[in-house]
Amino acid sequence: MYQGTLVYQGDAQVFARTAEHERTPDVVDALNAQEHDDAIKILTALPDEKAIAVFDQPGLDSPGDLIASLPKPKAARILTGMSADRAAEVFRQLAEPVRGALFKLVDADTKASLNRVLRYPVHSAGSIMTTEFVSVPCNWTVAETLDYVRRVERSRETVYAIYLLDPEKQTLVQSVSLRRLIAAEPTATVQSVTQEGQPVTVAPLTDREEAARLISKYDLLAVPVVDDGHVIGIVTVDDVIDAILEESAEDVQKFGGMEAIDEPYMQIGFTRMIRKRAGWLCALFLSEMLTASAMQHFSDELQRAIVLTLFIPLIMSSGGNSGSQATSLLIRALALQEVRLRDWWRVALREIPTGVVLGAILGVVGIVRIVAWQKLGIYDYGPHWLLVAITIGAALVGIVLFGSLSGSMLPFILKRFGFDPASASAPFVATLVDVTGLVIYFSVALMILRGTLL
Repeated sequence: MYQGTLVYQGDAQVFARTAEHERTPDVVDALNAQEHDDAIKILTALPDEKAIAVFDQPGLDSPGDLIASLPKPKAARILTGMSADRAAEVFRQLAEPVRGALFKLVDADTKASLNRVLRYPVHSAGSIMTTEFVSVPCNWTVAETLDYVRRVERSRETVYAIYLLDPEKQTLVQSVSLRRLIAAEPTATVQSVTQEGQPVTVAPLTDREEAARLISKYDLLAVPVVDDGHVIGIVTVDDVIDAILEESAEDVQKFGGMEAIDEPYMQIGFTRMIRKRAGWLCALFLSEMLTASAMQHFSDELQRAIVLTLFIPLIMSSGGNSGSQATSLLIRALALQEVRLRDWWRVALREIPTGVVLGAILGVVGIVRIVAWQKLGIYDYGPHWLLVAITIGAALVGIVLFGSLSGSMLPFILKRFGFDPASASAPFVATLVDVTGLVIYFSVALMILRGTLL
């Protein structure tokens, strides 16, 4: 809940005059706290420059709905003044006929920028790039370049990276930071102060997570998006941060066992919420039915050795937990490219001894617990209590091993077939291990307890 100094008391003009002199993120927080109709009144009253700054903030809730509700001339002026990537994001949220009507009202340059960004798929570098960057011929002097930066800086999203182009072909030659330009001799050519090596670039269809990785790896403020040698836009570090936050939110939701939602929790409709959650719940429920089938298969053993049922929750949760651990580690490792698809066998070789040791640790704890309860008189596991303890210990080794191995391999399988590894949610892995865990548990019990309890 917003608790800042901006308080709306029913007069949009007064609020707008106050908001004009406040920090834009604070204005965004205040607007997010308002009802839709009140937010529209405030945005209508705000000067165009401040309204543009508000819509350029990634924290504004439902910008598409707000733009669609504003007077069309006001909305067109805001879209024209916004950065290209943010304007494109808003346009993606608009439905016809509003989208077409607003597109006709923006100027030619904005139309060209929108068309350039909107033609690339969501989650690609091209979809989050801005077309407002600084580029100069590589034969200019440092003084000429700095003078040009001063003249255009208000119309560019960032001036901290300048891209040097071939004077004739207009293809990218190199990039240089503003810091190096400031420290260089004014009469030197701008190309002479660049760093050695080829410039770091991405293609328009490069995944935005890869763009984020390159920016992090090479400590860049922006990475150019290059198509056939020509710079068509740049992905800035703030664009990447926004993308990472969005991706993280999606992955967390998927990992919790539901479809990702792209709206704030309090704003998503009830029906849409049900649709996003019901599908996965039904799929997991149907999968869990296999657990009931496994128990039915071993119903005779359960009747003869009822003591085995006491440890079913322990067995199932241990396997699911180990699988979830392995899945979490591998999803992150794949996202950061610490491991690649070809490394699956190395991961398997690593997880097999890991699973055995972890299972042995839990097995020892389980055996100690049964022995302690039996000796202290807390619970009587029957005349064959020692065999029961050994059964639990051995079963835990097998189940934790299977959980670790399947949990680590599942992200590789999903990625190999083109799915998001984050879809290997914790509930999905737990369900998989639950079924196989019961089979392992009762198979071990049959081997150890045959001729005694079974």
